[in-house]
Amino acid sequence: MKKLIMIFSLGILFLLSACAGGNSASGNSSQSTGNTNNEAGAKDGKQVVTFWHSMGGAGQETLNSIVEDFNNSQDKIQVNAEYQGTYDESLTKFNAVAGTDSAPTMIQTFEIGTMSMINSGNIIPIQEFVDKDGYDMSGLEGNITNYYSLDGKFYSMPFNSSTPVMYYNKDAFKKAGLDPEKAPETFEEVEEASKAIVKSNPNMKGFALQAYGWLWEQLLANQGALLLNNDNGRTDTPTKIGWTEKEGKSIFEWVKRMVDDGTFANYGTNGDNMVAGFLAGDVAMFLQSSASARDVIDNAPFEVGIAFLPYPEDQERQGVVIGGASLWMIDGKPEEESKAAWEFMKYLQTPEVQAKWHVGTGYFAVNPAAYEEEVVKEAWAEKPQLQVTVQQLQSTKSSYATQGALMDMLPQGRKIMETALETVYNGGEVDQAYKTAVQQFNDAIEQANKARKK
Repeated sequence: MKKLIMIFSLGILFLLSACAGGNSASGNSSQSTGNTNNEAGAKDGKQVVTFWHSMGGAGQETLNSIVEDFNNSQDKIQVNAEYQGTYDESLTKFNAVAGTDSAPTMIQTFEIGTMSMINSGNIIPIQEFVDKDGYDMSGLEGNITNYYSLDGKFYSMPFNSSTPVMYYNKDAFKKAGLDPEKAPETFEEVEEASKAIVKSNPNMKGFALQAYGWLWEQLLANQGALLLNNDNGRTDTPTKIGWTEKEGKSIFEWVKRMVDDGTFANYGTNGDNMVAGFLAGDVAMFLQSSASARDVIDNAPFEVGIAFLPYPEDQERQGVVIGGASLWMIDGKPEEESKAAWEFMKYLQTPEVQAKWHVGTGYFAVNPAAYEEEVVKEAWAEKPQLQVTVQQLQSTKSSYATQGALMDMLPQGRKIMETALETVYNGGEVDQAYKTAVQQFNDAIEQANKARKK
């Protein structure tokens, strides 16, 4: 029992680190430190930059170390990193102070908050700084910058980026007579492997899929399907969903088959419980962010495999959409303050810093030159699974589907799909759950468009 409690706690800790929004104690400590540094920085005559972020756990530790390195590398700028809770919480706080002196110089916001930030009127597109400085964005990872480029213009600077991968228990694969070095690639292969695993160990389920809208979007994009019409909202404002019934329903039907044959582990929307279940040996495969990779590998009492995201066997794998967050420059600040923040943004993109970020957290290096740094080579030699996450990203086929969707109703859309998935997990009919989700999704798009026109 003590072992299970310990494993469960570890699962919660590293998911907070990977996904953002750590515990309130670490957040309050960081924010308090930031305020103290702000006063000291002003007295020292340095230009103070207030940086709001949502990194908890190991992500916060690594970020604080990087900020400290930057502050010690020169004597003109003082960056104060202040934790503001989850992405949602941080965005709510920002909206409450935007346009006032209490607003930060720069803020980290999740990828689906992109259109909300653009439409807010409270940001300066970083393209202005790129153009003035002659900064070359082409050296950064193309499959990451593609998401944050709209009509050839960058509004924010990519920072912490991740994609989902499939984690699997190699020991369970061996026991089931499966090749531990050959993970299932398709939906159907996942089903067959799950059956073999349950047969070899009735106390273990084969597969788990958190009812998480982001994961559903990724399984959709891997088929080359659009989330929204008008090229995922990148050539015109979306007016309805972009996927076909075959593409969208395939994910629900896949899960339903595993629910019916008793191989599916239902953790609902609780990702912490899902990871804890994997570490405890209750389930053999699951999908989750690549940012969790290092923690999963380090804490599992068995050998962990990492593989690409699965897809239906009658489709070709297209790849994944970037998740995570980017950094936004806030309007209304003195020019020198914004320039100082820009210097910090550029510092974060250097190979050395990106290598430290990748190894310390599991997030991708926005600058691929970081993968040539010795610290990354050593980490990959020790844990070759980490390289699989990068290979999946770099093999992604560039298209509107894998570039990702843009619209301010996307957080609501994710909740709609999560409810639909949970309905199926709990025995509901696929047709009705899917039909309801599509109607609600289209309604949310329509309501967002009406609100914009007011």
